Amino acid sequence: MALRQAGGESSGIALARLSEERKAWRKDHPFGFVAKPAANADGTMNLMIWDCKIPGRRGTIWEGGLYTLRMYFKEDYPSSPPKCKFEPPLFHPNVYPSGTVCLSLLDEEKDWRASVTIKQILLGIQELLDAPNIRDPAQAEAYTCFMQNRREYDEKVRQQATRFKNPNL
Repeated sequence: MALRQAGGESSGIALARLSEERKAWRKDHPFGFVAKPAANADGTMNLMIWDCKIPGRRGTIWEGGLYTLRMYFKEDYPSSPPKCKFEPPLFHPNVYPSGTVCLSLLDEEKDWRASVTIKQILLGIQELLDAPNIRDPAQAEAYTCFMQNRREYDEKVRQQATRFKNPNL
């Protein structure tokens, strides 16, 4: 797939870093994960948007699912973090109804550092799935269910894992 740069819209620094991230990912990535630049309508590769898949961790209520996430990088990446969005949105206390992930690692005001890699982001999101941050809820329904009826929450997550079944298992 050829790389097409959108008429100077993307910063050279961001594209260079994302190109390096792609090379590093292709050499070494966690088992079951997928991360690759999205395809433009003309078949070229868009390094500023990545299509990712995160497997549910073994031994958790998320096991068996393969969750689709899209990463949107800004022109000033890696100075600013990517926006990470589950498509379709997940039932989870730290996922906004829009699908956007609420994680301190992805927040410039909190834990974002320019040295954070795509691999670290995806592993951090996988960890967040099973260990929600109840101090920073983003989805009222999932948060309330998690806090007040853990059995129902666990069942909804298991149903979600079945709905997004990992074809590689």
